[in-house]
Amino acid sequence: MTTLDVIIYVGIFVFACTGALKARVVHMDFFGGMVMALIMAFGGGSVRDILMGNRVRWLNDNISFLLVLAASLSVFVFKRRTIKYRKTIFFMDAIGLGLYTVVGIEAAMANQINPVYSVLLGVVTATFGGLVADVISNAVPSLLKKGELYATASTIGGMIYVSTPHLGIDRTTNMLLCIAVVVIVRIISKWKKLMLPEI
Repeated sequence: MTTLDVIIYVGIFVFACTGALKARVVHMDFFGGMVMALIMAFGGGSVRDILMGNRVRWLNDNISFLLVLAASLSVFVFKRRTIKYRKTIFFMDAIGLGLYTVVGIEAAMANQINPVYSVLLGVVTATFGGLVADVISNAVPSLLKKGELYATASTIGGMIYVSTPHLGIDRTTNMLLCIAVVVIVRIISKWKKLMLPEI
């Protein structure tokens, strides 16, 4: 199993947990939680694969589906221990954002898409599942919310990811650097209430 495979599977589990926790916030049942977990885990990647003209990856990967099921069960079993689930959602979502930014860029570059569009597809992979999940749960999507550097955090991390190989940084270190940058930008922007200017 490669470093990228580990990042993909950790990302699926983290985002699936985030989706199940979002379902808990709006009092969905277990089936609703599974649906939200599936959307969070696979939504962005499915859009990316369709845009690239590829078959959706998770349809051929039983491990991915089992991870979503495990994440949903974990949230259900330990629901009484996730009292501060809004903070849990934020931190897990930030980690998932970083992981999926890397996954999306790697998938795009494997299809020989240029670096600029690879970053864009990284952002799509990292954000579109959350966008759909937020709409379903009747919440303002983090992607569109004022005072949330969400897609911006993914973009910054992605730009660093496609730039640093020219500095001689190895692939694994570059992946970890991108994830760290996305998570840090996301947390600092929330903490300091940083935002882009209004249109």
